[in-house]
Amino acid sequence: MYLSGTQTRLMSQIMQVLAEPHQEHEIRQQVGELIMQLMQAQFYASFVWNPDCNAFMDTVQINMDPSNIADYEAYFQFNDPITPSMQRYQVAVRASDVLPQQALMKTEFFNDFLAKDGLHWGVNLYAWHRGHNIGDMRIWRDKRRENFTDDEMRLLDMILPAFTASLSRARTTDKASNVVVNNNLSPREMQVAQSASMGLGDKEIARQLGISPATVRTHLDNAFKKLGINNRSVLARTLGLH
Repeated sequence: MYLSGTQTRLMSQIMQVLAEPHQEHEIRQQVGELIMQLMQAQFYASFVWNPDCNAFMDTVQINMDPSNIADYEAYFQFNDPITPSMQRYQVAVRASDVLPQQALMKTEFFNDFLAKDGLHWGVNLYAWHRGHNIGDMRIWRDKRRENFTDDEMRLLDMILPAFTASLSRARTTDKASNVVVNNNLSPREMQVAQSASMGLGDKEIARQLGISPATVRTHLDNAFKKLGINNRSVLARTLGLH
């Protein structure tokens, strides 16, 4: 598969975001902005499946009317003819792969939800980790454009493992934050400890946080003392990242 210079640059930027420490919501937001450029799409939404409520929650949206998204959360997600089928896939899947476009256009879901914002051609990507759907990307084009190609689907499939790993890592980090807080680490010590536990060096952490390497070392030493440990490998195990 041939990648243009622009596609190569965007893929690199996406992978960089997915390699950096971010919260789950931030990951889905930042990647969404780049994915739209990569896919030459105009609309993006992302949700997290809550099995306890049987509903999608924690919405990220780009170029969609918030009131329309609210209608989706309250009604249309429970009357959705395509997403339940698409959610079963562990690769990128087009809306037209689960329901012919002409059939979709006859539904209430299309006419009263999708068409309101101009959504016409869609592709979804679901991150599955240990049997749980931990986040998704929903990418749409308007009717003036073409449906997503097989090559574009392969691009999304290339991104999916890193997307899943990034969301999973963010969840683990959020849980680790509770451990850190309970051990009385300061917010900055927490940031440094989490970055170090992910394998970043002092200079990388310093650049990321806008502080000096010496300050990074001081915060890390303080974190070691408060956690009763003496190296980064033990730190990673203590925070549950390995």
